[in-house]
Amino acid sequence: MSSNLAVKLRSGTQKAHTAAENVGFMKCFLKGVVDKECFGKFLSNLYFVYSELEAAIKSDINHPVISAVYFPELDRQASLEKDMVFYYGNEWRNLIAPSKSAQAYISHIRQLCATEPVLLIGHTYTRYMGDLSGGQMLQKIAQSTLRLSGYEGTSFYNFEQIPDKKAFKDKYRQALDSLPIDDATADRIVIEANKAFQFNMQMATDLEGNLIKALGQVVFSSLTSSRNPGSTEAASL
Repeated sequence: MSSNLAVKLRSGTQKAHTAAENVGFMKCFLKGVVDKECFGKFLSNLYFVYSELEAAIKSDINHPVISAVYFPELDRQASLEKDMVFYYGNEWRNLIAPSKSAQAYISHIRQLCATEPVLLIGHTYTRYMGDLSGGQMLQKIAQSTLRLSGYEGTSFYNFEQIPDKKAFKDKYRQALDSLPIDDATADRIVIEANKAFQFNMQMATDLEGNLIKALGQVVFSSLTSSRNPGSTEAASL
């Protein structure tokens, strides 16, 4: 049974993908303007989200649909913990807390886990495929701008167990297309993928105040005035 889910996800999230690149924080990031404190906060929110998402997926690992698209090599929690040590030191657990937007995202993940875990696939798709695609560009920008050596502070983007990212993404798409789901469920997964973009955009928007403090309003405005056509689309999901 083929759901054509991978194609539906790609076409059904294109607008959201471009919108995400037009959030002020991401516009600055893509232009090579990254503040270390803001980036650390950005990753700290992702730490809370991925911890929740990965716990939710693992709690439903015996579900026939969930298990078919579970790849442990994608897990990001341990990598994000390394990044937290880099940005906040060994006492990082006492120094970070999820933003309101991250808390809302976490609540949504918990709700899906409790009621309709299959819909979590929309969130794993948006996050992991984005990390393997445009995320690789963001890693290079952060390494260069923040003068980071090796993978320090960007472990999140470093998929050590996936040397060939293109081959893996092809395998992941095949797994999506082979899921035993009907068209209605596939459409609902696409809706959730778009919700994932919305949550991620809101988390990024929340950081704009910190970025404006670091850069100044004039610089921030000049960096974010033009519309981004979607520069990571080519390397995209």
